[in-house]
Amino acid sequence: MMTIDNNLLENQSRRQFIVKGTLLGGGLMLGVGAMPDLAYAQIDQKYDPNTPTKVGDAEVNAWVSILPDETVFIRIARSEMGQGTRTGLAQLVTEELECNWRKVKTQSATPAQSLARKRVWGEHGTGGSRGIRTSEDYVRRGAAAARIMLVQAAANQWNVPVTELTVNKGVITHKPTGRKTTYGKVAELASTLTPPDPKSITLRDPREWKVAGQPYARLDTADKVNGRKVYGADLQLPGMLSASVKSCPVFGGKIVSYDESKVKNLRGVKGVVQINDSTLAVVADTWWRANTALNVLPIVWDEGKGANVSQDDINKMLRAGLDEQGDFWQRKVGDAPATISSSAKKVEAIYFTPYQAHFTMEPMNATVKISGDRAEAWVPTQNGEASHAALSEATGLPLEKCEIYKLDSGCGLGRRGGTQDFTTLAAKVAMKYPGVPVKVLWSREEDLTHDYYHPIAMAKMSAGIDAGGNVTGMHIKVAGQSINATLAPSAIQNGKDVRQLQGLYENGPDAQLGYTFPTLLTEYVMKNTHVPVGPWRGVNTNQNGIFMECFMDECAKAAGKDPVKFRQALMQSHPKHLGVLNAAAQKANWDKPLPAGTYRGIAQFMGYASYSACVAEVSVDGNMVHIKRLVFALNAGHIVNPYLTREQIEGSVAMALGAIFNPEISVENGRIKQQNLDSYPMLKLASTPRIETVLVSTYDFWGGVGEPTICVVGPAVANAVSAAIGRPVRNFPLYKEGLSLA
Repeated sequence: MMTIDNNLLENQSRRQFIVKGTLLGGGLMLGVGAMPDLAYAQIDQKYDPNTPTKVGDAEVNAWVSILPDETVFIRIARSEMGQGTRTGLAQLVTEELECNWRKVKTQSATPAQSLARKRVWGEHGTGGSRGIRTSEDYVRRGAAAARIMLVQAAANQWNVPVTELTVNKGVITHKPTGRKTTYGKVAELASTLTPPDPKSITLRDPREWKVAGQPYARLDTADKVNGRKVYGADLQLPGMLSASVKSCPVFGGKIVSYDESKVKNLRGVKGVVQINDSTLAVVADTWWRANTALNVLPIVWDEGKGANVSQDDINKMLRAGLDEQGDFWQRKVGDAPATISSSAKKVEAIYFTPYQAHFTMEPMNATVKISGDRAEAWVPTQNGEASHAALSEATGLPLEKCEIYKLDSGCGLGRRGGTQDFTTLAAKVAMKYPGVPVKVLWSREEDLTHDYYHPIAMAKMSAGIDAGGNVTGMHIKVAGQSINATLAPSAIQNGKDVRQLQGLYENGPDAQLGYTFPTLLTEYVMKNTHVPVGPWRGVNTNQNGIFMECFMDECAKAAGKDPVKFRQALMQSHPKHLGVLNAAAQKANWDKPLPAGTYRGIAQFMGYASYSACVAEVSVDGNMVHIKRLVFALNAGHIVNPYLTREQIEGSVAMALGAIFNPEISVENGRIKQQNLDSYPMLKLASTPRIETVLVSTYDFWGGVGEPTICVVGPAVANAVSAAIGRPVRNFPLYKEGLSLA
């Protein structure tokens, strides 16, 4: 066990049909020889330090390129947006390759290069906390294959048995003679060898890792803090034009008319482009001029039926859904409703969680250049292949005529994955200006009011308690908006969306419910609105964790039992869930008294194949909540980098606390009411509490890290607050309960 103190899948968009239907093959294929001579970004190196290896470089295989100066380039297909995926994958490659970590640099494989090589780099998507856990195997095997080829090249060069060679940090030694060479000196020869069968390779035992598993510093931190990193919003290309976009303020509305004559003579303005029925853009020589003109452009909207919708209407629809009868069930164990009704005590509660916006640090943007029959795009994306498909679809050009240069994004949070509207809009605008790169950058207001929001939801929770304080039955009924209904309708089977009950599943490996109830009924009532929804970091585990874990505390109180002991009794068939619960409770000294005025709350949940628990310590002064300490336990199976894991947990705290106290997206006259930070505030650094983490590594599975802990922050804090004020809190954000975060 490693301890550090103080420390369903991303949307499957319709565009993936294009990708999967067009790309041939899949999985690991160790390509040898030089990279295909594709068109490269017309961009200075400082803007994209991850440009793929160029023709002529010594490529050992698709994953590894080594220069004569011993620089090792490791190719990463996953996107980097602050979570540390690039560093973690590089550590795994370094571990199996046995090269010198100080010589390691990374490169970004592009979707078109992947297409040309039959998807040699596998899936490019980064979401669902699966950047490492679903690519570790083929990445490690690619690295191990490269090591085998490099050592074999040295053996061939010296005409000695390969069994007489050892390697350490990229230095190959012939044991009998002490003769030495390096990876850089044999890389060219290695590239000519036939790669070994990846399935024949035995990978290193994670318990014996020397580079992986270590708290190495991120590879990309320096450029981010010294200003060298250039994001999509910063990007400048020769002759580039800029555009600002505006869509109908009511989702589903359309453009009736606009008067271009009012802005066409403004300084720098090049024109107005109507992109589709609901969206237009002003193009200028700078973004500021484009946006200034857009703000004064007279536009007449047909706002449609959505203009009559208010937040109160949506809330009433959800509440009615909780009482609606129908075929909504997803899990049945016995007759839970009947058992609950006949129990000595019946506990019932209704919880509410709102829409929430991504509000990424970097607003949505993309830059596109269309030259003849070729399209290139520079995109801060979570999914290069989805961006690739969106570019192809928007321009009508085949995938092999399109290329995506992936830029590190200034935050993603699910917004830059399957929802590629920013790529599509940029492509449509660029089509009007052939041969010229056009950057489309959303204003902060447009970004906030035209998001794919975290779905709104209500839950009606019911439980039966017998005379001994034991649970007899549990009934979970959730009414809310479906992500799949917006983004992947084909995933809804027989009117049921299993995805929305993430964290309440019967079986793993992604999000299994950690309790065994004598009787159980789970139901999901789909209630969709005109407001689009999508993945938001943690997705549906966030609200389901609140519903389940806040209610477990209410049940424990009704049973007259300690919240930890109450949970333990129901978790005996779920050892990994129980393990993190116990670890968090032990670390937080759950059984020891707290200072007067300080109260504890606990929560556990599973998401993204990992198990997490949190203990919160709070005090409440009037309506002000002071969070003094948060203690986490996480079991992600294997931990590639404990330092980055700690960072991700701390990041989840900031996002989760902000979500339960501050932000809320609401609808007024069909429009999103919140326009900017003045009405949608973020968590302040001063409100961040002391955070401690214990990592419970069992080394028998691969779990995610970026999202699993978000879902336990809210209920742990809410349970502590409830203990402090002597009543349950059920409406989020907590200002609805008259509470504020100090």
